[in-house]
Amino acid sequence: MKTLLTNIKELLQVREPDIIKVSGAEMKELPGIKNSWLLIEDDQIIDFGHMDQLGNIEADERIDCTDKIVLPTWCDSHTHIVYAGNREQEFADRINGLSYEEIANHGGGILNSAETLQETSEEDIYEQSAKRLEEVMKLGTGAVEIKSGYGLTKEAELKMLRVIKKLRENYELPVKSTFLGAHAIPKDYKERPEAYMDLVINDILPEVARQELAEYIDIFCEKGYFSVEDTNRLLGAAREYGLRPKIHVNQFNSIGGVKAGVEHDALSVDHLEIMKKEDIEVLKGTHTMPVALPSCSLFLSIPYTPARELLEAGLPLALATDFNPGSTPSGNMNLVVSLACIKMKMTPEEAINAATLNGAYAMDLSKSHGSITKGKKANFIITKKIPSYTFLPYAFGTNSIESVFINGKKI
Repeated sequence: MKTLLTNIKELLQVREPDIIKVSGAEMKELPGIKNSWLLIEDDQIIDFGHMDQLGNIEADERIDCTDKIVLPTWCDSHTHIVYAGNREQEFADRINGLSYEEIANHGGGILNSAETLQETSEEDIYEQSAKRLEEVMKLGTGAVEIKSGYGLTKEAELKMLRVIKKLRENYELPVKSTFLGAHAIPKDYKERPEAYMDLVINDILPEVARQELAEYIDIFCEKGYFSVEDTNRLLGAAREYGLRPKIHVNQFNSIGGVKAGVEHDALSVDHLEIMKKEDIEVLKGTHTMPVALPSCSLFLSIPYTPARELLEAGLPLALATDFNPGSTPSGNMNLVVSLACIKMKMTPEEAINAATLNGAYAMDLSKSHGSITKGKKANFIITKKIPSYTFLPYAFGTNSIESVFINGKKI
């Protein structure tokens, strides 16, 4: 089936197929075609151009996009969409003065979610998670990574990963799966954390690999959670099973996690709210994508990733939601793009590049997603009638999306 979009106010993020990410000053450029058309056939982008060059094209369906902008769907490379219940009481606790770390030390935080998930059936977890996935798709997300990590037992971690697999099988958009067994130290292992790391590496990881339930490995490298030594040990073990790292680092402290990630050829290092000069230096010249999670900073009232320092150092940057029940109960990538502009001083061009092409790179999807490119998947957003693409981050409380297409189908 051929679908032709015409009279597009501006077709954004038009790229050649060899551009898989953009870095530094390149991120200020957002190539597009004004007064344009876009042709898709089945699930692929076939052609595009200026309206003056449209010619005689036969199509099964035509969509008039007068005064509307078309751009690739958002690529959300860091989420925890699979979980059970919620943690709104901790939200109230923080308002009343407790910090995220204090709540965690009193048995809240990740351990709270783990206890709830362990007690919830796999079917119920799937239904809750599917609703969240459908919600973010309607908000423009066309590719997503989902982590485990709220299980913290072998049975519960595998249960989470099976739910992620089922979501991938039942929905059209790409769903990448990450094993995050090293998310926190369970209560039973509080006095012997090394024993829990033994469990993750020697018992859970081999089974995850045997059942082919994950593509990536993750660890929360942070004070009070897992050390750089733990990180090196886990990532080294995961390499034997072909799991590439995508790791949590520098959320509250800089302890050397970025360097460990780079040494293990991490696809991405995520959070980066606290960055030292040496962290920035070690990322230069690597294949590792830095990923910022600004809605987490908003919700926890912690610093924002220093985007300007990273970009001025010539590095790339991706944006993601960190959608989870404790520190970011939102999967709205539109808000993330706005926060990047408002709080991280990124230009609209930089933020859109970070949320599309670079987000795709952080999931190893930029050869098929993240830009308007001939041969790529027809995953795109049609906005409502808006004055310019700058209006998207500017009107941060407005839903400017009219429709979302995944694999050429309107959802």
